Amino acid sequence: MISFKLKFIFVSFLFISFKLCALDQFIKPPEPILSVSSFILIDANTGTVLAENNSSMRIEPASLVKIMTTYVAAHAIKAGHANLEDKVIVSEKAWRMEGSRMFIEVDSEVSVDSLLNGMIIQSGNDASVALAEHIYGSEASFVSQMNVFAEKLELEDTSFGNVTGLPEKETYTTAKDMVNLSQKLIHEFPEIYKRFSVKSYTFNNIMQRNRNILLRKNGFVDGIKTGYTESADYCLVSSGDNGLIRLIAAVIGAKTNKARFRDTKALLDYGFRFFESKRLFEKSTAIRKLKVWEGENDEIEVGSARDIFTLRPAGYSESVVFDIVLNNKLRAPIKKGQKLGKIVVENYGGKDRAYDLIALEDVFEGGFFKRLIDSVLIHFEEDRHE
Repeated sequence: MISFKLKFIFVSFLFISFKLCALDQFIKPPEPILSVSSFILIDANTGTVLAENNSSMRIEPASLVKIMTTYVAAHAIKAGHANLEDKVIVSEKAWRMEGSRMFIEVDSEVSVDSLLNGMIIQSGNDASVALAEHIYGSEASFVSQMNVFAEKLELEDTSFGNVTGLPEKETYTTAKDMVNLSQKLIHEFPEIYKRFSVKSYTFNNIMQRNRNILLRKNGFVDGIKTGYTESADYCLVSSGDNGLIRLIAAVIGAKTNKARFRDTKALLDYGFRFFESKRLFEKSTAIRKLKVWEGENDEIEVGSARDIFTLRPAGYSESVVFDIVLNNKLRAPIKKGQKLGKIVVENYGGKDRAYDLIALEDVFEGGFFKRLIDSVLIHFEEDRHE
């Protein structure tokens, strides 16, 4: 259990700081030297960049596009626009797709569940198009949704021209955008993400192995997607969890298949060796009780709507500072789930992380005399601290 003590209270009562422990100065180990033209490594929980080179360079993503195709399909399934049990009639366009294939037959019926496996595990271009046509009526309509989500997720230099990643001038991205997209997929759709860890899939009596060989060679790796075209060279976005930290890495532009896995392993080994991500608070659990004015109750339990993590050097046992910054003095009525301010957590690299501070319970307005007394006391408190 994490203990904390009050460090200081700012006189306005809008800023409260607690000390769980303070990160000492940590000399970051040298980043690995890789052969690829662009790479990035992040902590999946905080999004902190641990290593990178040219990660904002525009690149051709090849089949990494299917990460977004999966993300959009997952949203559609969650919204009820499609179901895993739906039977999809395979169009001639899907059947004729070039490149990696699931080997679905024209006019045959294939479930959405099977098409997801064919796209994710076998990297089937035919499966990707069939899935897109079923969900939004056409590949073009599906692609428009991919671009809507790219903007919504603030992927700063990403555009999609198809659902497969086959070369097209309207399709481009960056290593940075790909790891950020993968982070969203992993956190929002963990059950869909599990499919990326499957090592092989058989459809139509044809067994194909997942092209991510790290699934078979590295016990921590459980996803996510390979990509290759002659113009893009060899690409890989990968993720793994060693029990102390989940990492997401992207390597772009490797000259050989072997090189992309070698460089990815070097990145992941670096992250696992030197960093860990610690959960400070679980979502919807009380972090603190704070003073409430003019309410039936004088205090309210507050917390976060999501788990709160901090990144630290591996094996580090010292403290972490977090601050509670209130939007205003807490006055009833307050509804459960209402945003009250921010929880700002000290993070490795000097970049603090901010989380929404929410009410974990209702506080109803007090009676007339309670409100009257508190309104007077508030003014006394303000005068005392001026």
